[in-house]
Amino acid sequence: MDNKEIQNLIKFVAKSGVAEVKIKDGDFAIQIKNVQEQIAVSSIMPQNFQSPPQSPPVPASALVSDAVTNAPKEKEAEKEANLLEIKSPMIGTFYRKPSPDKDVFVKVGDSVKVGDTVCVIEAMKLFNEIEAEASGKIVKVLVDDATPVEYDQPLFLVEPV
Repeated sequence: MDNKEIQNLIKFVAKSGVAEVKIKDGDFAIQIKNVQEQIAVSSIMPQNFQSPPQSPPVPASALVSDAVTNAPKEKEAEKEANLLEIKSPMIGTFYRKPSPDKDVFVKVGDSVKVGDTVCVIEAMKLFNEIEAEASGKIVKVLVDDATPVEYDQPLFLVEPV
């Protein structure tokens, strides 16, 4: 039995939902178990059977470079954990400006105080002003202008002061 036949057998067992398959042919024996959507394969191969070539080991320098590139992501995630979210109190359409010809209420880097208007949400032809729930600096705008938002959807990230 070659590798392609074994792979086809594994796929068949996975799709069929069979719990276990055992095949024995002379010196060759294979047992495939389908356990909770995972397939375990064990086989006994004759002495003259050669295993496929193994891929070369990954150099340690590659592992170190992966760790270095993941470090900024971890710092960013840790920084975002300290941020507060201004969330939508309703379903509607998010607008960053009071009207198309006006400037945005807030942009990244602006400081806000509790009660400052940060955007409006249109619901049933009514424009509802959304106010900052915390004082701090706007770090990120999470929603594009004139897009629908859901109840409790994060709109802004605020770095508390």
